[in-house]
Parts: sequence; C-alpha cells; structure tokens
Amino acid sequence: MKLLILTQKVDKNDDILGFFHGWIAEFARYCEKVTVVALEVHEYDLPRNVKVLSLGKEKSKGHFLNKKNERQKYLFNFYRYIWSERNNYDNVFVHMNPEYVVLGGLFWRLMKKKIGLWYMHKAVNLKLIIAEKLTNVIFSGTQESFRLKTKKLDITGHGIDIDKFKVESRKSKVGGEFKVVTIGRISSIKDYGTLIDAMEVLRKSGLNIKLDILGDADSSDDKKYLENLIQKVKDKGLGEKINFVGSVPNKDIVNYLHQADVFVNTSQTGSLDKAILEAMACGLVVLSSNDSSRNIFGGYRDRLFFKSKDGEDLARKISRITKLSSSERIEIGKKLRETVVRDHNLEDLIKKIIRIYQRR
Repeated sequence: MKLLILTQKVDKNDDILGFFHGWIAEFARYCEKVTVVALEVHEYDLPRNVKVLSLGKEKSKGHFLNKKNERQKYLFNFYRYIWSERNNYDNVFVHMNPEYVVLGGLFWRLMKKKIGLWYMHKAVNLKLIIAEKLTNVIFSGTQESFRLKTKKLDITGHGIDIDKFKVESRKSKVGGEFKVVTIGRISSIKDYGTLIDAMEVLRKSGLNIKLDILGDADSSDDKKYLENLIQKVKDKGLGEKINFVGSVPNKDIVNYLHQADVFVNTSQTGSLDKAILEAMACGLVVLSSNDSSRNIFGGYRDRLFFKSKDGEDLARKISRITKLSSSERIEIGKKLRETVVRDHNLEDLIKKIIRIYQRR
C-alpha cells in the first residue's frame, strides 16, 4: 500500500499536533511508501520510506499584506505535489482538514485514488458536507465525534501511543498537595473558567490543591480569552494555586501526567479529546463534562462525569477523588487504561484504517 497523507503540521515537538508524528511513523510500518504533505513542517524523525513535503507556511513572514500571496503559494504547492507524486500513492488519508478533500477530491477520483478523511469534531460546515460527497470513507474515533449523517463513516477508536503514555508507580500520599492537571489549546470552547471556579470552591473548603493548565493561545480571540482567565485567577486570589504552564511538546506531556493526581477536562468540543485518553492511558483518574466521554468511563460514569459549566459540581467530584485511598484511585486508573488499550491504541487504529482501505 502506498499512502498520501495530508495534514496541518509535521513537528514532533508541537504541543497540539506533535502526536501525529507517531501516527505517520506507525503508518510507515505497514505501508510500502508514505508521502506526507503538510501546511508547515518543522522537526521530524521518520522512517526512510516516508517523504515529507511542505506547502511552505513555516517560511511565512505573517504580515497581512503577504497573506493573499501566501495562500496562492500554498495552493500552487498543493496541486504541484499531488500531481508530481501521483505514482507514489494509491490511497489518500486527510487528517482533520476537509478543505484538502474539497481541493483535491475530483482529481483523486479521476485518478482512481481512494480518499479517506479522519475527522473528530461536532462542527458540521459546508467544507465537510462537500468533502463527504467526495470521500470513499470517513474515519472517526467515536460516534459522537462525527455529526454529519453518512453511510461512509467507520468508527475506529482513537490512536494513543500506549507505550509512551503508560502507568508509572504512584506513591501513596498522606496529606500534602493534591495536583490537578488539564491539557489543551487555550480557547473559550475549552471552558477553563469553570475549572477556575471549582478551584475557588476547593480552596475555600481548605483543600491543599494546585492546578497546572498546559496549553497556549493561538488566535487573537484565544489570547484575549487567556488574558481574561489570568485576570480571573488574580481576582479570586488563586495566583499561587493555578499555574498557566504554556505550550508543552506532546512528547513531554507524559511527565506532567505522571506527577498529577487527577486530570480534568472541561472542553465542550463534543468530540472525544485525545488528552482525556492520554491521561487514562497513564492510569490517572479523569473527570470530564464532555458529552463524548460519557461512554468511556463505564461503571465509573457517575463518579467521573460532571455537569457542564458547573464549577460547584466539578469541585464536589474532585473533593470526592481526594478522599479515595491510593489503592482505590489506582484501581480506577487501571480500568480506565484498560479501555484505552482495548479501544484506542495507536497500533490497532492504523491496522483498522489500512484494512478498511483494502476492502473498499
């Protein structure tokens, strides 16, 4: 099998998309050749049968006067690559960017290339609707993560590197600081305000607790949101309890997970956040208000799922976790990891995707 992959970024050190470096390497294990076209390319270390091509965003100067010319350059490079590499791939895998299917779909159809789209988000827009018509198959990690009705959808589970995100022995704590961690892009849809509200409730209850927020703001709106969050923390007098860590490469996130006592996800994206599964793979107790996480908690759903935008409910759930014995937390973490290993491990995901291409 020869595969063309279209993605936003190739960079093993990226905080958000660094994980996809591992996906490419795993595809390379089962494919004769892998050609990757990305909007921007930075540091990577991939097998010899992988060729990486950039549309050129990493060379962008970012000035608004250059934006039109840059978009034209990206578009030119896109068509140049999918044409010049046409004999080096027979299947296309588009990761999270349906616009690539819109741009290249008719060409790939005429060239008899099988088109697959990986998509995990509740948003349904015109680009996705058009892309659905052009693809042969759509992959998504959970049923809730793809909201457009189609017969082309295959639910595959997510792809977590369970060898990297693994359990580390945890020493039993008697008193001391209880550490909460959350990970994700700083954006209003992640609803970090609810987590800050919960931290205020917990501090007033006398609990010795600290929160690390890993992630950075990208757009101007996100940066404004981050400024508001920082001010909210100051206004509530939580500066010593809440730490905005900033951007952390995906390969280093596991260190923060191993140091934490509980992982909290307040995201309202409607899709199953990869960060939830990475924390579960590390054997952490996980709390979430994301609708798509309800089904992965199994018999622990009532303990681990909290009401959306309800800081007091989240505080109650965290408080109950702090009162569990070390052995009880370890047992919950063990069951959560088993779910990831069974349903969401990277090796099985890539094998499933390849089998689906082969039978289409």
